[in-house]
Amino acid sequence: MKLSLAIVALALAIPSATYAQDSTADSNGKYPNTFSSGSANVTPFTNQSKRFNDWSISVGAGVPLLQSADLTSIKNGNGKNLFGYSAYVSIDKAITHAFGINLQYDRGETRQGWFNTKNAAPDASAVGARTQYDAISILGDINFSNLLRRVDNHSPYRWALHGYAGIGTIAYRAYQKDGSNRQRLMTEIKPFELGSMFFQAGTGVKFKVNRRIDIEGRLMYVVTGDDEFDGGGDAYSAINKRSEQVSDNFFNATLGLSFKLGKHESHVMWHDPLQEIYYKLDVLANKNQDIEVCKKGDADNDGVCDDWDRQLDTPAGARVDGAGVALDTDLDGVIDLYDKCVTVPGPVENNGCPIAKKDNKETAVEVEKTLKDIYFNFNKATIRPESNEKLDLAASIIKENGGNYLLTGHTDIKGNAAYNLRLSKERAAAVVGALENRGINENVLKSRGVGSAEATIPASASDAERMADRKVTVRFIESSEWDSIKKKDYEDAPVKKAVKKVPAKKKKK
Repeated sequence: MKLSLAIVALALAIPSATYAQDSTADSNGKYPNTFSSGSANVTPFTNQSKRFNDWSISVGAGVPLLQSADLTSIKNGNGKNLFGYSAYVSIDKAITHAFGINLQYDRGETRQGWFNTKNAAPDASAVGARTQYDAISILGDINFSNLLRRVDNHSPYRWALHGYAGIGTIAYRAYQKDGSNRQRLMTEIKPFELGSMFFQAGTGVKFKVNRRIDIEGRLMYVVTGDDEFDGGGDAYSAINKRSEQVSDNFFNATLGLSFKLGKHESHVMWHDPLQEIYYKLDVLANKNQDIEVCKKGDADNDGVCDDWDRQLDTPAGARVDGAGVALDTDLDGVIDLYDKCVTVPGPVENNGCPIAKKDNKETAVEVEKTLKDIYFNFNKATIRPESNEKLDLAASIIKENGGNYLLTGHTDIKGNAAYNLRLSKERAAAVVGALENRGINENVLKSRGVGSAEATIPASASDAERMADRKVTVRFIESSEWDSIKKKDYEDAPVKKAVKKVPAKKKKK
C-alpha cells in the first residue's frame, strides 16, 4: 500500500524537466532565423536575465483532525471534536509561473478517541490517545489561477488558488490513555525508514498583501499508510480491530504567511504572461500613435529616409534597395547606373563590361609594337633600365590573352654577319627572360635570331635609318608547330678559366 502511494505521489510532485525555463529570446538586435529550428537566436536562461523573484519562505500553524482511523478526532463516540495543533515551515522555489516545488517541515500533535488525554477518563471503557509527529516532505505546487485565468480579465490580481501534493517521511510517538488514567507509549516510528513514508495533498488560497508578503490558508489531507498512527497499539489490538482501516489519515487546516525573496518587484507565481501580452496588445490598440516619418529627411532623394539610409550620397537617378544602397545587379563594383553591362560582371575601367580576349595574332602585333622601344647596352644583350615599363606592359598583354609566341631578334646590315647573328639570338633570348621574370610561363615564349639576314636598309644609310632593322618581332605559333621549335637557337658559351701569367725570368748578363 505504501509503495503504491509513494509512486502516485512522486508522479504528482515532480514535473517533467522539459517544462523548466531554460532559455530566453536573444536581445542583441539580430533578426531571428526563421529557416532554422525554434531554438535559433536564444541565449541561456541565467540569473541576470530574470525579471521576477522565484524564492520564498513560508510559515504557518493550524489544527490537525484525525479522520480515518479507529480512534478519530471527529466525535468518536464522545459528542465533540478533539483538536490538536500543528505548525510548518517551508522553502519554496517557483519553476514557472504555474508550478513550483516546496521543501516542508511539519510538527504537530493529534488528539483522538473518546476524551482528551489531558482530562480523566469518563468511564472504564473509554479510550483516548494523542500522537506527536514530525514530518519532512517535498510538495509540488500548482498555481491553478495562472492556468485557468482568462486573458481578458483585467481585475486586480491578488487572489490565487493553489494545489499541493507530495511525499515525505514522518516520525511519530503515539500515546494511549484508558480508564486507568495512565498514559502509555503504544507505537514509535523513526524517520527515514520504509515504514515512515507518507503522502499528503490538498489545496490553498493565497492573498497578496504586498510585493513581499502573502497570506495563505491551506487544507491538506495526510495519508500515513499506517494503522497504528492513532495510538490504538499494534495492528491486531482490540482498538485496531474495531474497523477495517489500513491507514490512519487526518486533515490539517493551517493559516500561514509567505515571505517572497529577491530584488525584483514581482514574484513569478503572481505573473501571468498571457495576460501581460493581451494587456499590452489592448494598450497598443487603443493608443494614438503619432509617428513622424523621415524625421531627418532624404538628403539624396533616393526615396529612402535618412533615418535608415545606409548610403546618404546615392547618385541621382540610381535605383536603390530598401536600405538606400545603389543597386549593383552583377556585383562587379559598378552600380547599375554606370554599368554598361548590367547583368554581366566586368572591370571598372571597362564600365562594368567584360574585356573580350583578342585574337592571338592581334596580340602578337600589339606585343611587338610594345617591344619596339626596347634598348640594349652597346654591342651587348643587356636590356637597359628605361625599357622596364615597356616590358611590364608586354607581359600584362600576354597574361591577359594567352597563346604561344616566338620572339625573333634582328640587326641592321652593317658589321660582321656572324657577329650580328649571335647578337640577335642573345638579345631575343634576353627579352624572353625579362618577360618570364614578370610572371610569364616559361612554356609560352621561345626565341631565335636572324642577324642581318632580313635587313632592308642599306649599309650606306644613316644610323637613324638603319635603326628600323634593329628590332624584335613577335609571331603567334600554333600548337602543332610549337613543339618543333627550340626554346632558343644558340648554346651559352662555356666559361673560360683565367690563366695566370708567370712573369719571365730576367737573363743574367
